[in-house]
Amino acid sequence: MVGYVRAVHPLFRQLAADLSPFYWTPEQAFQLAFPQAPVPAEELSIISWVLPQTAATRADQNRETDLPAERWARSRDFGERFNCALRLHLAAALTSAGYPAVAPERLPEFAIQRSERFGFASNWSERHTAHAAGLGTFGLSDGLITPRGKAVRVGSVIARIDLPGTPQAYADHQAWCLWYAKGTCGVCAQRCPVDAISDAGHDKDKCFEYIQQVTAPYAQKEFGTEATPCGLCQVGIPCEARIPL
Repeated sequence: MVGYVRAVHPLFRQLAADLSPFYWTPEQAFQLAFPQAPVPAEELSIISWVLPQTAATRADQNRETDLPAERWARSRDFGERFNCALRLHLAAALTSAGYPAVAPERLPEFAIQRSERFGFASNWSERHTAHAAGLGTFGLSDGLITPRGKAVRVGSVIARIDLPGTPQAYADHQAWCLWYAKGTCGVCAQRCPVDAISDAGHDKDKCFEYIQQVTAPYAQKEFGTEATPCGLCQVGIPCEARIPL
């Protein structure tokens, strides 16, 4: 799935304010790649995409309760390697066609930061960009619920190109989550082996600790993967592969 959003979308300004001083606006990320040719937000568009997990991978992961399935761990590793290559390929293809482009997540300056208010965050959020591009809303676990569900990978590229924004088929950023829309479900919280998801939302620190200390070492030892998989909250739930409403 592919969506587009203009760089003047107010969400980018809101994120930069909430995660000041490290979160990039689209024009700031673009200028890091093209310092000699800064351009205003009005001249930039963002292309965002969603890569859904296969049914077979979701089925394997669905059977697990504490550790990632092999197919899931490998798709987290090779799938994100592909996603990173796709970011660079699209940016290079657009640039060579006369539309300078950059993949923010691939910039050397990209890093995970810590916000005093929101905990772990990065310079650029692929999920929030996808939300602005009409591709999904957030669930109780912070995962992005798309028309193809929550078991997905997400990427984006900023380009100096005039693209119309994709209409948003939702009124707010949590519209497609059963918990927020109707006060029902909460299955993702039941799927989490360390209770990192609750009525209060997603405990990033507890989640990060489990991934770093348990699932990542397990996947590396058992499957030889280099990524940091868990994803148990992305399957076995009503929003696994669809909008649940």
